[in-house]
Amino acid sequence: MALVQTLDFFTPIVDDPYLFGQIAASNSLSDVYAMGGKPLTAMAIAGMPDDLPTDVIREIFRGGTEKVIEAGASLVGGHTIKNPEPIYGLSVTGTVSPQHYFSNEKMQAGDTLILSKPLGTGIASSALKAGKCSAELLELSIQSMIKLNTVGADIAQQNLANACTDVTGFGLLGHLWEICKASGVSAKIQCDQIPALSDEIYSLIDAGYVPGGSKANLENVRPHLKITENVSDAMLYLLADAQTAGGLLISCKNDEVENVLNILNKGDSICASIIGTCFLPDTQPKIHLI
Repeated sequence: MALVQTLDFFTPIVDDPYLFGQIAASNSLSDVYAMGGKPLTAMAIAGMPDDLPTDVIREIFRGGTEKVIEAGASLVGGHTIKNPEPIYGLSVTGTVSPQHYFSNEKMQAGDTLILSKPLGTGIASSALKAGKCSAELLELSIQSMIKLNTVGADIAQQNLANACTDVTGFGLLGHLWEICKASGVSAKIQCDQIPALSDEIYSLIDAGYVPGGSKANLENVRPHLKITENVSDAMLYLLADAQTAGGLLISCKNDEVENVLNILNKGDSICASIIGTCFLPDTQPKIHLI
C-alpha cells in the first residue's frame, strides 16, 4: 500500500455553518478519491474570528466531522488560530494501491470521458453573494458539493479507468488540459452533453454572475482550445467555472464505460454523463469543443 496526502481549506461559501463544514470537508477529501484512494485519517485546520459565536464554530466542526465519518475515516486532531474571517478545511491521509491508482499521465487515445457531477457551483456561489441565486439552485448546488466522490476508490480497485481527476478550482477545461498535456493526447468535448446544475446557470452567466476565477480559467486555457461556432460564450464560462467539491472526470476504455456508469449509478451519483473522447495526435490545440 501507498499513502496519499492532501490539504485544502477555504472561507465560507454558504451562510449555514454546518453546511459550510460539510462542503469544506467534502472538498478536502476529494483529492484522495481522485487518486483512487480511501481516506484513513483527517486533521482539521481552522481560523476563527474572536467574535464568532461558539455555537457557530461548533456547527462548522460538526458538519466537517460528519463527512469524515461518512468517508469511513477518523478525525484525529487539528489546529485552530484566530483569523478575521472564518476558514476551515482538512489535511487528509489516505491509502491507495500502487498497482491501482490514478495519475494525470495515464489517459489513452480512444478513451471515453465521463463526468460524475454537474457544473456550475462557482456561478451559483457568485449569484448567492449578490442575492440572485434561487432557493432551488442553491439546494442543487449544496447537494452536489456535499456529495463525496467515494466512487473513485471503487473504480480504481476494479481497474476500470486509465485516468481520473476531480474538477475543482481550474474548472473542467483546466483540469482536462492538465491531463491531456501530461498524457500526450488530445480531447474532444461534446458540449451538448455537458451537465449543468440547472438551466438557471445559463441565465446567471448571461446576467454577469461569473466569478473572476472562472473568467481567469477560461483565458488561461483559451490558447489550447479549438472552438466550433455552435459553442456559446455561456458554455465556455460553464466549462471553465471554478468548482468547489466538484465531480470526477474519468477517462476509461470504451469496453469499461458500462461498468463505470454502473458504479456511478449504484453510488447514487448526481449525474453520470459521457462528455467526450480522447484521441491522437497530440497537437495544439489539445481540447476540441464541438
